[in-house]
Amino acid sequence: MAPKASFGAPRVIFSVATALAVLGGASWWGFAHFTEAAPIKVGILHSRSGPMAISENSMVDAELLAIEESNAKGGLLGRKIQPVIADGKSDWPTFAKEAERLIVEEKVSVIFGCWTSASRKTVMPVIERYQQLMVYPMAYEGLEQSPNIIYTGAAPNQQVIPAIKWSLDHLGRRFYLIGSDYVWPRSINEIMKDTIKALGADLVGEDYIFFGSSNVAKAVEGIKAAQPDVVLSSVVGDSNKAFYRALTDAGLSAEKLPVVSVSIGEEELRSLPISSLQGHYSAWNYFEAIKTPENERFITNFRKKYGDNRVTSDVIATSYFSVRLWAKAVQEEQSLDVERVRRTMLTETLDAPEGLVSIDPYTQHSWRSFSVGKIRSDGQIEVVWTVNRPIRPAPYPPSRTKAEWNEFLTAMYTRWGGRWANPTEAN
Repeated sequence: MAPKASFGAPRVIFSVATALAVLGGASWWGFAHFTEAAPIKVGILHSRSGPMAISENSMVDAELLAIEESNAKGGLLGRKIQPVIADGKSDWPTFAKEAERLIVEEKVSVIFGCWTSASRKTVMPVIERYQQLMVYPMAYEGLEQSPNIIYTGAAPNQQVIPAIKWSLDHLGRRFYLIGSDYVWPRSINEIMKDTIKALGADLVGEDYIFFGSSNVAKAVEGIKAAQPDVVLSSVVGDSNKAFYRALTDAGLSAEKLPVVSVSIGEEELRSLPISSLQGHYSAWNYFEAIKTPENERFITNFRKKYGDNRVTSDVIATSYFSVRLWAKAVQEEQSLDVERVRRTMLTETLDAPEGLVSIDPYTQHSWRSFSVGKIRSDGQIEVVWTVNRPIRPAPYPPSRTKAEWNEFLTAMYTRWGGRWANPTEAN
Protein backbone atom coordinates (compact mmCIF):
# COMPACT_ATOMS: atom_id res chain seq x y z
CA MET A 1 0.00 0.00 0.00
CA ALA A 2 2.91 2.39 0.71
CA PRO A 3 4.08 2.69 -2.93
CA LYS A 4 0.52 3.50 -4.04
CA ALA A 5 0.19 6.26 -1.46
CA SER A 6 3.57 7.79 -2.33
CA PHE A 7 2.70 7.66 -6.02
CA GLY A 8 -0.58 9.49 -5.45
CA ALA A 9 0.92 12.49 -3.66
CA PRO A 10 3.19 13.73 -6.50
CA ARG A 11 0.24 13.61 -8.90
CA VAL A 12 -1.68 16.02 -6.64
CA ILE A 13 1.27 18.36 -6.38
CA PHE A 14 1.80 18.29 -10.14
CA SER A 15 -1.84 19.11 -10.82
CA VAL A 16 -1.81 22.07 -8.43
CA ALA A 17 1.44 23.40 -9.92
CA THR A 18 0.06 23.00 -13.43
CA ALA A 19 -3.10 24.86 -12.49
CA LEU A 20 -1.07 27.73 -11.05
CA ALA A 21 1.01 27.91 -14.22
CA VAL A 22 -2.14 28.05 -16.35
CA LEU A 23 -3.46 30.89 -14.13
CA GLY A 24 -0.45 33.03 -14.97
CA GLY A 25 2.73 31.34 -13.81
CA ALA A 26 2.07 31.92 -10.10
CA SER A 27 5.10 31.09 -8.00
CA TRP A 28 5.10 28.69 -5.08
CA TRP A 29 5.52 31.73 -2.79
CA GLY A 30 2.38 33.18 -4.31
CA PHE A 31 0.51 29.93 -3.76
CA ALA A 32 1.55 29.81 -0.09
CA HIS A 33 0.52 33.45 0.32
CA PHE A 34 -2.81 32.75 -1.41
CA THR A 35 -3.66 29.83 0.83
CA GLU A 36 -2.62 31.51 4.09
CA ALA A 37 -5.62 31.70 6.41
CA ALA A 38 -7.16 35.15 6.83
CA PRO A 39 -6.76 36.68 10.29
CA ILE A 40 -9.57 36.64 12.84
CA LYS A 41 -10.73 40.22 13.27
CA VAL A 42 -11.83 41.35 16.73
CA GLY A 43 -13.26 44.76 17.54
CA ILE A 44 -11.85 46.94 20.31
CA LEU A 45 -14.26 49.78 21.03
CA HIS A 46 -13.21 52.29 23.69
CA SER A 47 -12.77 56.03 24.14
CA ARG A 48 -9.37 56.97 22.77
CA SER A 49 -10.23 60.66 23.13
CA GLY A 50 -12.49 62.84 25.27
CA PRO A 51 -12.96 62.83 29.06
CA MET A 52 -13.08 59.00 29.34
CA ALA A 53 -9.75 58.47 27.56
CA ILE A 54 -8.07 58.77 30.98
CA SER A 55 -9.53 55.34 31.80
CA GLU A 56 -10.27 53.60 28.52
CA ASN A 57 -6.92 53.86 26.75
CA SER A 58 -5.48 51.45 29.29
CA MET A 59 -8.26 48.95 28.52
CA VAL A 60 -7.14 48.95 24.90
CA ASP A 61 -3.55 48.32 26.04
CA ALA A 62 -4.65 45.29 28.08
CA GLU A 63 -6.73 43.81 25.27
CA LEU A 64 -3.87 44.23 22.81
CA LEU A 65 -1.51 42.48 25.24
CA ALA A 66 -3.83 39.48 25.49
CA ILE A 67 -4.14 39.32 21.70
CA GLU A 68 -0.37 39.54 21.29
CA GLU A 69 0.14 36.70 23.77
CA SER A 70 -2.38 34.54 21.95
CA ASN A 71 -0.74 35.23 18.59
CA ALA A 72 2.68 34.36 20.04
CA LYS A 73 1.26 30.90 20.79
CA GLY A 74 -0.03 30.45 17.24
CA GLY A 75 -3.28 32.40 17.38
CA LEU A 76 -6.66 30.66 17.19
CA LEU A 77 -7.81 27.95 14.82
CA GLY A 78 -4.51 28.23 13.00
CA ARG A 79 -5.10 31.94 12.35
CA LYS A 80 -3.69 35.14 13.80
CA ILE A 81 -5.96 37.54 15.69
CA GLN A 82 -6.15 41.02 14.17
CA PRO A 83 -7.42 43.80 16.46
CA VAL A 84 -9.51 46.53 14.84
CA ILE A 85 -9.51 49.55 17.16
CA ALA A 86 -12.36 52.07 17.09
CA ASP A 87 -12.59 55.33 19.05
CA GLY A 88 -15.91 55.95 20.79
CA LYS A 89 -14.68 59.50 21.57
CA SER A 90 -16.51 59.53 24.94
CA ASP A 91 -19.68 60.10 22.92
CA TRP A 92 -22.60 57.67 23.10
CA PRO A 93 -23.88 57.98 19.48
CA THR A 94 -20.32 57.58 18.20
CA PHE A 95 -20.03 54.31 20.12
CA ALA A 96 -23.14 52.98 18.37
CA LYS A 97 -21.93 54.06 14.90
CA GLU A 98 -18.51 52.52 15.45
CA ALA A 99 -20.03 49.27 16.73
CA GLU A 100 -22.08 48.98 13.55
CA ARG A 101 -19.04 49.75 11.40
CA LEU A 102 -17.00 47.08 13.16
CA ILE A 103 -19.72 44.50 12.54
CA VAL A 104 -20.82 45.42 9.01
CA GLU A 105 -17.64 46.74 7.38
CA GLU A 106 -14.84 45.13 9.37
CA LYS A 107 -16.76 41.89 9.99
CA VAL A 108 -15.29 41.33 13.42
CA SER A 109 -15.98 38.10 15.30
CA VAL A 110 -16.48 39.78 18.69
CA ILE A 111 -16.32 43.26 20.24
CA PHE A 112 -14.56 44.07 23.50
CA GLY A 113 -15.84 47.45 24.48
CA CYS A 114 -17.15 50.36 26.50
CA TRP A 115 -16.54 51.76 29.96
CA THR A 116 -19.61 53.84 30.72
CA SER A 117 -23.04 52.28 30.91
CA ALA A 118 -24.34 55.05 28.68
CA SER A 119 -22.06 53.83 25.90
CA ARG A 120 -22.91 50.17 26.55
CA LYS A 121 -26.66 50.81 26.52
CA THR A 122 -26.32 52.76 23.28
CA VAL A 123 -24.28 49.97 21.68
CA MET A 124 -26.46 47.12 22.96
CA PRO A 125 -29.30 47.48 20.39
CA VAL A 126 -26.71 47.36 17.59
CA ILE A 127 -25.12 44.22 19.02
CA GLU A 128 -28.50 42.54 19.39
CA ARG A 129 -29.76 43.60 15.95
CA TYR A 130 -26.80 41.93 14.25
CA GLN A 131 -26.75 39.00 16.69
CA GLN A 132 -23.12 39.78 17.50
CA LEU A 133 -21.21 39.12 20.73
CA MET A 134 -19.78 41.84 22.98
CA VAL A 135 -17.69 41.38 26.10
CA TYR A 136 -18.11 44.25 28.58
CA PRO A 137 -15.13 44.42 30.97
CA MET A 138 -16.34 47.07 33.41
CA ALA A 139 -18.04 47.11 36.81
CA TYR A 140 -21.52 48.54 36.36
CA GLU A 141 -25.00 48.97 37.85
CA GLY A 142 -26.45 45.61 36.79
CA LEU A 143 -30.17 45.82 35.99
CA GLU A 144 -29.48 44.24 32.61
CA GLN A 145 -29.04 40.85 30.96
CA SER A 146 -28.56 40.91 27.21
CA PRO A 147 -28.21 37.54 25.49
CA ASN A 148 -25.46 39.06 23.32
CA ILE A 149 -23.28 40.48 26.10
CA ILE A 150 -20.90 38.73 28.49
CA TYR A 151 -20.43 40.95 31.55
CA THR A 152 -16.96 40.38 33.01
CA GLY A 153 -16.93 43.43 35.29
CA ALA A 154 -18.53 43.48 38.73
CA ALA A 155 -22.27 43.51 39.39
CA PRO A 156 -23.57 45.71 42.25
CA ASN A 157 -23.42 42.93 44.86
CA GLN A 158 -19.74 42.43 44.00
CA GLN A 159 -18.63 46.05 44.41
CA VAL A 160 -20.95 48.83 45.60
CA ILE A 161 -22.95 46.85 48.18
CA PRO A 162 -19.88 45.39 49.95
CA ALA A 163 -18.27 48.85 49.74
CA ILE A 164 -21.16 50.28 51.78
CA LYS A 165 -20.96 47.47 54.33
CA TRP A 166 -17.20 47.95 54.75
CA SER A 167 -17.61 51.75 55.05
CA LEU A 168 -20.29 51.35 57.71
CA ASP A 169 -18.06 49.00 59.70
CA HIS A 170 -14.91 51.12 59.43
CA LEU A 171 -15.70 54.76 58.62
CA GLY A 172 -19.10 55.78 59.97
CA ARG A 173 -22.85 55.68 59.43
CA ARG A 174 -23.59 59.05 57.73
CA PHE A 175 -23.30 58.70 53.93
CA TYR A 176 -23.18 61.25 51.12
CA LEU A 177 -23.51 60.04 47.50
CA ILE A 178 -21.79 61.85 44.64
CA GLY A 179 -21.58 60.76 41.01
CA SER A 180 -21.34 61.81 37.38
CA ASP A 181 -24.74 62.47 35.85
CA TYR A 182 -25.49 59.44 33.71
CA VAL A 183 -27.12 56.04 34.04
CA TRP A 184 -24.42 54.19 36.03
CA PRO A 185 -24.04 56.61 38.98
CA ARG A 186 -27.76 57.32 39.09
CA SER A 187 -28.52 53.60 39.18
CA ILE A 188 -25.90 52.50 41.69
CA ASN A 189 -26.89 55.36 43.95
CA GLU A 190 -30.44 54.00 43.99
CA ILE A 191 -28.96 50.63 44.93
CA MET A 192 -26.80 52.30 47.57
CA LYS A 193 -29.77 54.15 49.04
CA ASP A 194 -31.70 50.89 49.38
CA THR A 195 -28.65 49.27 51.02
CA ILE A 196 -27.99 52.18 53.39
CA LYS A 197 -31.61 52.05 54.54
CA ALA A 198 -31.53 48.27 54.96
CA LEU A 199 -28.39 48.50 57.10
CA GLY A 200 -29.90 51.15 59.34
CA ALA A 201 -27.41 53.84 58.30
CA ASP A 202 -28.17 57.45 57.31
CA LEU A 203 -28.19 59.13 53.91
CA VAL A 204 -27.38 62.82 54.43
CA GLY A 205 -27.03 63.98 50.84
CA GLU A 206 -26.82 63.15 47.13
CA ASP A 207 -25.50 65.18 44.19
CA TYR A 208 -24.31 64.80 40.60
CA ILE A 209 -21.67 66.39 38.38
CA PHE A 210 -22.41 66.85 34.69
CA PHE A 211 -20.46 64.28 32.67
CA GLY A 212 -16.97 65.58 31.88
CA SER A 213 -17.53 68.85 33.76
CA SER A 214 -15.14 70.56 36.19
CA ASN A 215 -18.00 72.50 37.77
CA VAL A 216 -17.87 70.82 41.19
CA ALA A 217 -18.27 73.75 43.59
CA LYS A 218 -21.97 73.17 44.30
CA ALA A 219 -21.41 69.49 45.06
CA VAL A 220 -18.50 70.17 47.41
CA GLU A 221 -20.48 72.88 49.21
CA GLY A 222 -23.31 70.39 49.70
CA ILE A 223 -20.92 67.80 51.10
CA LYS A 224 -19.37 70.27 53.52
CA ALA A 225 -22.76 71.44 54.74
CA ALA A 226 -24.10 67.89 55.27
CA GLN A 227 -21.12 66.80 57.40
CA PRO A 228 -21.15 63.11 56.42
CA ASP A 229 -18.82 60.47 57.85
CA VAL A 230 -18.01 59.13 54.40
CA VAL A 231 -18.56 60.06 50.75
CA LEU A 232 -19.31 57.30 48.25
CA SER A 233 -18.13 58.49 44.84
CA SER A 234 -19.02 57.34 41.35
CA VAL A 235 -17.51 60.39 39.68
CA VAL A 236 -15.73 59.32 36.48
CA GLY A 237 -13.08 60.60 34.11
CA ASP A 238 -11.49 64.04 34.20
CA SER A 239 -14.12 65.39 36.64
CA ASN A 240 -12.20 63.66 39.42
CA LYS A 241 -9.32 66.14 39.07
CA ALA A 242 -11.54 69.06 39.95
CA PHE A 243 -13.54 67.14 42.55
CA TYR A 244 -10.66 65.99 44.75
CA ARG A 245 -8.83 69.32 44.45
CA ALA A 246 -12.00 71.14 45.52
CA LEU A 247 -12.38 68.84 48.54
CA THR A 248 -8.80 69.60 49.59
CA ASP A 249 -9.27 73.35 49.06
CA ALA A 250 -12.40 73.20 51.22
CA GLY A 251 -10.39 71.67 54.07
CA LEU A 252 -11.97 68.24 53.62
CA SER A 253 -8.89 66.04 53.78
CA ALA A 254 -9.02 62.25 53.82
CA GLU A 255 -8.46 62.30 57.59
CA LYS A 256 -11.50 64.52 58.11
CA LEU A 257 -13.75 63.07 55.42
CA PRO A 258 -12.77 59.86 53.62
CA VAL A 259 -14.05 59.27 50.10
CA VAL A 260 -14.62 55.71 48.91
CA SER A 261 -14.49 55.66 45.11
CA VAL A 262 -15.91 52.89 42.95
CA SER A 263 -14.43 54.40 39.78
CA ILE A 264 -10.79 55.28 40.53
CA GLY A 265 -8.01 52.71 40.23
CA GLU A 266 -4.24 52.77 39.88
CA GLU A 267 -4.35 53.85 36.23
CA GLU A 268 -6.51 56.91 36.95
CA LEU A 269 -4.17 57.94 39.76
CA ARG A 270 -1.39 58.48 37.21
CA SER A 271 -3.34 61.46 35.85
CA LEU A 272 -4.92 62.78 39.06
CA PRO A 273 -3.52 65.12 41.75
CA ILE A 274 -2.18 62.45 44.11
CA SER A 275 -1.70 64.92 46.97
CA SER A 276 -5.48 65.42 46.99
CA LEU A 277 -6.26 61.70 46.84
CA GLN A 278 -3.77 60.34 49.37
CA GLY A 279 -5.57 58.61 52.25
CA HIS A 280 -8.86 58.18 50.42
CA TYR A 281 -10.18 54.74 49.45
CA SER A 282 -11.01 52.73 46.36
CA ALA A 283 -13.30 49.70 46.15
CA TRP A 284 -12.67 47.23 43.33
CA ASN A 285 -12.32 43.55 42.54
CA TYR A 286 -8.64 43.71 41.63
CA PHE A 287 -5.67 45.80 42.74
CA GLU A 288 -2.11 45.64 41.45
CA ALA A 289 -0.95 44.79 44.99
CA ILE A 290 -2.76 41.42 44.95
CA LYS A 291 -0.24 38.63 45.45
CA THR A 292 -0.84 35.74 43.07
CA PRO A 293 1.59 34.07 40.65
CA GLU A 294 -0.69 34.91 37.73
CA ASN A 295 -0.83 38.57 38.77
CA GLU A 296 2.96 38.78 39.02
CA ARG A 297 3.26 37.32 35.52
CA PHE A 298 0.61 39.71 34.22
CA ILE A 299 2.27 42.79 35.73
CA THR A 300 5.67 41.74 34.39
CA ASN A 301 4.33 41.25 30.85
CA PHE A 302 2.29 44.46 30.92
CA ARG A 303 5.31 46.53 31.95
CA LYS A 304 7.56 44.74 29.49
CA LYS A 305 5.26 45.82 26.68
CA TYR A 306 4.32 49.32 27.86
CA GLY A 307 7.11 50.46 30.18
CA ASP A 308 8.22 50.11 33.79
CA ASN A 309 6.29 53.24 34.75
CA ARG A 310 2.94 51.64 33.89
CA VAL A 311 0.53 50.27 36.49
CA THR A 312 -2.29 47.76 36.33
CA SER A 313 -5.80 48.24 37.68
CA ASP A 314 -9.16 46.49 37.82
CA VAL A 315 -10.32 47.55 34.36
CA ILE A 316 -6.92 46.67 32.89
CA ALA A 317 -6.92 43.20 34.46
CA THR A 318 -10.57 42.63 33.52
CA SER A 319 -10.03 43.72 29.91
CA TYR A 320 -7.05 41.38 29.72
CA PHE A 321 -8.76 38.28 31.06
CA SER A 322 -11.88 39.03 28.99
CA VAL A 323 -9.93 38.46 25.80
CA ARG A 324 -8.38 35.31 27.25
CA LEU A 325 -11.81 33.94 28.22
CA TRP A 326 -13.15 34.50 24.73
CA ALA A 327 -10.04 32.98 23.13
CA LYS A 328 -10.30 29.95 25.40
CA ALA A 329 -13.91 29.42 24.34
CA VAL A 330 -13.05 29.73 20.63
CA GLN A 331 -10.23 27.23 20.99
CA GLU A 332 -12.37 24.73 22.87
CA GLU A 333 -15.30 25.12 20.49
CA GLN A 334 -13.04 25.18 17.40
CA SER A 335 -15.41 27.71 15.92
CA LEU A 336 -16.08 31.45 15.64
CA ASP A 337 -19.86 30.97 15.55
CA VAL A 338 -21.24 33.62 17.89
CA GLU A 339 -23.85 31.45 19.60
CA ARG A 340 -21.53 28.48 20.07
CA VAL A 341 -18.75 30.67 21.48
CA ARG A 342 -21.20 32.44 23.80
CA ARG A 343 -22.51 29.14 25.17
CA THR A 344 -19.00 27.84 25.73
CA MET A 345 -17.95 31.05 27.52
CA LEU A 346 -20.71 30.36 30.04
CA THR A 347 -18.84 27.24 31.15
CA GLU A 348 -15.38 28.80 31.37
CA THR A 349 -13.14 29.25 34.40
CA LEU A 350 -9.83 31.09 34.13
CA ASP A 351 -6.85 31.70 36.39
CA ALA A 352 -6.98 35.50 36.14
CA PRO A 353 -4.64 38.03 37.82
CA GLU A 354 -7.02 38.36 40.80
CA GLY A 355 -7.54 34.58 41.12
CA LEU A 356 -10.10 32.21 39.65
CA VAL A 357 -12.77 33.89 37.54
CA SER A 358 -15.71 32.09 35.96
CA ILE A 359 -18.82 33.07 34.02
CA ASP A 360 -22.15 32.40 35.70
CA PRO A 361 -24.31 30.55 33.13
CA TYR A 362 -27.57 31.91 34.54
CA THR A 363 -26.69 35.61 34.35
CA GLN A 364 -23.74 35.81 31.87
CA HIS A 365 -21.86 37.77 34.55
CA SER A 366 -18.54 36.88 36.17
CA TRP A 367 -17.90 35.54 39.64
CA ARG A 368 -15.55 38.17 41.14
CA SER A 369 -13.81 38.77 44.45
CA PHE A 370 -13.82 42.18 46.23
CA SER A 371 -11.25 44.37 47.98
CA VAL A 372 -10.93 47.83 49.52
CA GLY A 373 -7.69 49.72 49.07
CA LYS A 374 -6.21 52.90 50.55
CA ILE A 375 -4.51 55.36 48.21
CA ARG A 376 -0.85 55.99 49.03
CA SER A 377 1.33 59.00 48.30
CA ASP A 378 3.27 57.06 45.63
CA GLY A 379 0.10 56.48 43.59
CA GLN A 380 -0.23 52.86 44.59
CA ILE A 381 -3.20 51.38 46.43
CA GLU A 382 -2.66 49.33 49.58
CA VAL A 383 -5.20 46.56 50.08
CA VAL A 384 -6.76 46.99 53.53
CA TRP A 385 -9.61 44.49 53.31
CA THR A 386 -10.58 41.70 50.95
CA VAL A 387 -13.04 38.88 50.37
CA ASN A 388 -10.96 35.78 49.78
CA ARG A 389 -13.44 34.07 47.49
CA PRO A 390 -15.35 34.88 44.31
CA ILE A 391 -18.83 36.32 44.86
CA ARG A 392 -21.72 35.03 42.78
CA PRO A 393 -23.12 37.84 40.56
CA ALA A 394 -26.62 39.17 41.19
CA PRO A 395 -27.30 41.80 38.51
CA TYR A 396 -30.74 42.64 39.92
CA PRO A 397 -30.48 43.62 43.62
CA PRO A 398 -33.38 42.10 45.60
CA SER A 399 -34.33 45.40 47.26
CA ARG A 400 -36.73 45.91 44.35
CA THR A 401 -38.35 43.63 41.80
CA LYS A 402 -36.98 43.35 38.29
CA ALA A 403 -40.06 45.18 37.04
CA GLU A 404 -39.45 48.04 39.49
CA TRP A 405 -35.81 48.37 38.41
CA ASN A 406 -36.85 48.42 34.76
CA GLU A 407 -39.45 51.06 35.54
CA PHE A 408 -36.77 53.18 37.22
CA LEU A 409 -34.49 52.92 34.16
CA THR A 410 -37.31 53.70 31.72
CA ALA A 411 -38.35 56.81 33.67
CA MET A 412 -34.77 58.11 33.71
CA TYR A 413 -34.28 57.42 29.99
CA THR A 414 -37.53 59.20 29.19
CA ARG A 415 -36.70 62.17 31.44
CA TRP A 416 -33.42 62.61 29.57
CA GLY A 417 -35.12 62.67 26.17
CA GLY A 418 -34.20 59.16 25.06
CA ARG A 419 -30.62 59.32 26.30
CA TRP A 420 -28.62 57.42 28.91
CA ALA A 421 -26.94 60.55 30.23
CA ASN A 422 -28.34 63.86 31.43
CA PRO A 423 -28.09 66.21 28.41
CA THR A 424 -28.02 69.38 30.52
CA GLU A 425 -26.16 70.56 33.61
CA ALA A 426 -29.46 71.11 35.39
CA ASN A 427 -30.69 67.96 37.19
